[in-house]
Amino acid sequence: MARSTQDSLREQSRQMDCLYNETDRLYNGFARSCGLSECAYWVMYEIEVSSGSASLRGMAEAFSLSKQTLSSAVKSLEAKGLIELFFEEGSRKNKVASFTEAGRAFSRERIVPAIEAESRAFGSLEPEERERLVALVSKYASAIRRELDALKEGEK
Repeated sequence: MARSTQDSLREQSRQMDCLYNETDRLYNGFARSCGLSECAYWVMYEIEVSSGSASLRGMAEAFSLSKQTLSSAVKSLEAKGLIELFFEEGSRKNKVASFTEAGRAFSRERIVPAIEAESRAFGSLEPEERERLVALVSKYASAIRRELDALKEGEK
């Protein structure tokens, strides 16, 4: 690969990393302004968009959260009285998190406005741009996952 092409790829990759970090910083700052960790914010978000209850296993998968990180966030939300846990129907292992009345009120006050703001921001893009952005970010995430997994495999 030509040197200028390699330099261009590195700079574009760096720009993507900076944009992802900026987005993470924005969500982290917003979560903190709500008195939540970023992970706890995403738990509340997922419960809200799932009509008041969501599977912990599903959350871990959807948001790429470790069990330990998710467990810590769930415990903090339980301690604040915002959520409660139940076993999934027919399971003695898998749990579902649901809003308490206080959690529902908190979500209406803090989480729903953030979801609406996010929707407005995403809606500021043209429909074709939104579709293309989602498709390209998904393609990039898959590609970087493959590349980083290959690096990990090479270390073994």
